[in-house]
Amino acid sequence: MNFAVSFRGNFGVLSQCSSCCDLRFQPLLASPSLAKSKRCRLRNLKFSQLSRFCRRREIVCRVTETETESDSNNEKEKEENEGGENPDTTGSAERNDSQIDPQPVNVEQIKNNGAETIAQGGVQEDGDVEVTSGSPLPGVKPQQLDETMRIPKETIDILKDQVFAFDTFFVTSQEPYEGGVLFKGNLRGQAARSYEKISTRMQNKFGDQYKLFLLINPEDDKPVAVVVPKTTLQPETTAVPEWFAAGAFGLVTVFTLLLRNVPSLQSNLLSTFDNLNLLLDGLPGAFVTALLLGLHEFGHILVAKSTGVKLGVPFFVPSWQIGSFGAITRIKSIVPKREDLLKVAAAGPLAGFSLGFVLFLLGFILPPSDGIGVVVDASVFHESFLAGGVAKLLLGDALKEGTPISLNPLVIWAWAGLLINAINSIPAGELDGGRISLAIWGRKASSRFTAVSIALLGISSLFNDVAFYWVVLIFFLQRGPISPLSEEITDPDGKYVALGVLVLILGLLVCLPYPFPFTDESITNF
Repeated sequence: MNFAVSFRGNFGVLSQCSSCCDLRFQPLLASPSLAKSKRCRLRNLKFSQLSRFCRRREIVCRVTETETESDSNNEKEKEENEGGENPDTTGSAERNDSQIDPQPVNVEQIKNNGAETIAQGGVQEDGDVEVTSGSPLPGVKPQQLDETMRIPKETIDILKDQVFAFDTFFVTSQEPYEGGVLFKGNLRGQAARSYEKISTRMQNKFGDQYKLFLLINPEDDKPVAVVVPKTTLQPETTAVPEWFAAGAFGLVTVFTLLLRNVPSLQSNLLSTFDNLNLLLDGLPGAFVTALLLGLHEFGHILVAKSTGVKLGVPFFVPSWQIGSFGAITRIKSIVPKREDLLKVAAAGPLAGFSLGFVLFLLGFILPPSDGIGVVVDASVFHESFLAGGVAKLLLGDALKEGTPISLNPLVIWAWAGLLINAINSIPAGELDGGRISLAIWGRKASSRFTAVSIALLGISSLFNDVAFYWVVLIFFLQRGPISPLSEEITDPDGKYVALGVLVLILGLLVCLPYPFPFTDESITNF
């Protein structure tokens, strides 16, 4: 902005020189030769053309003053900004052209030379391309890139000058990223509409060679655009087929679900193979928990299919304590936007919580089939705020400290399913809760939630075996980061945000302990 103003001001002073003023405005008093007259007129024309160039530079500077401008994504405004000229200046230039035939000043060449200088300064053509600090593409692992996988300089110039534009994303600088380029600049209008326009232009220019990401730079919280070759985004291959590994984990999970519901075998695992018939006693409980696990995964699959997100085969994780820790489900495609990630992540826990809570209530309402059920101490309900609150509300004075109580085993089975859904709703890493927190509040807030959640789980692991194994599992397998979305700037719709927050709250209520004593007075206070 300062350059444009000073540039125009300097030439304004030069245009008032005595020789030029005499020749233009007092031709009858001019006595120099015709050659001198032509030279002055030529100088006058150059000043006029360069002034037009300065006005264009002024428009550029005005655009760079704001980070995100008003919603103006139409092509008409772009044409007006790029093609608008002062008719008086144009007319004056045309009149001078009719009188003399000077050497023209190529303004477009000046602009192209300036763009080329920026490109050469911002992109490394030789040597290894380094990943920028504070990379806004988490989850993309560095690769050994050859020259054929890197974006050529000519392509970068086309991206900067023709694909990105004033009506979408005005580029101010660029940096190398892997085989691609990170563009910094100013976003205009709505991020979703700008992304759609840029993607369409890129598709028309290059087909399916490159992938565009519109993200928030974690260093300064400003929008950035990243373009990388699609060949660098290929999923990793594993030595063992995915379906084979998932099947093996599934079989072990079935065994732990059965074993968890047969207390007589838990104390001596070696005797399990001598008493396989006893495992049948754990079949009803294993079925209820497996039903909740299956419904959880079915919710993910159903919503992922409707949003166009491709999921991998779920890996069910066995657990000696609660039968299973749930499933690890990889997202194998690039999620388009945060709202889609929120839908997919929240669908599983919502389905599991819904059925689990209904079965949990039925367990309190329905009497045991054998008339005895399962006998537990009332203190067991202190392990969950939700379970303890519901139990005190429904059982009333029958629930007292130190008093055994007979329950329908459906309560315990459904509670296990609720707990599995709850621990997967913890806002950490690539768990469902971690994906929900990223979709609602963004990547930076999600990383903070992850750090706090892992720290709290670490403290809880000193007193709880489930918390210990779960924090170890998160740290080594699920701590993230979550792979980048195509467009991470647009916030999700409010109704989906409400559903995501509901999932996080339900998970918190299941995991937090019930702190109030089970006495006659506590029911009134509750």
